[in-house]
Amino acid sequence: MNISLFLKTGVIWFLIAVLAVGNGVFRQSVLVPGIGHSLALPLSGIILSVIVFAVTCLFFSFFGKQTVLGYFLMGVQWVVMTLVFEFMLGHYLLERSLSEILQVFDIMNGDFFLVVLAVSLFSPLLAAKIKGALDTEGQEDI
Repeated sequence: MNISLFLKTGVIWFLIAVLAVGNGVFRQSVLVPGIGHSLALPLSGIILSVIVFAVTCLFFSFFGKQTVLGYFLMGVQWVVMTLVFEFMLGHYLLERSLSEILQVFDIMNGDFFLVVLAVSLFSPLLAAKIKGALDTEGQEDI
């Protein structure tokens, strides 16, 4: 992954992060009062997963043709940036303890953050596969 692709991937992640914050506001202000926390939390995770994939597809041409490894590294970058954001926001801005921050990984409690991370990891690769844009020269097809 070259620096140009790294920066482009970061810009798209920033857009996703802004939309994720908006999704959180929507969850707390509309979904929770309307359907309750236990349904709002997983629904919000599904909505965010759709947002991540939709933004990936919408801005796919921004990335140019990459190898399977290139698309995978883009997803890794998004996951790392998301985790850094989640822990920094939780700790420094929201002043949450580590145990409170780690609750986002509790899928049994209805938090689909792990699903969002998986979608973030594989969205660039899946979008490339769907759009027929994989540069598979010298690589096995996915």
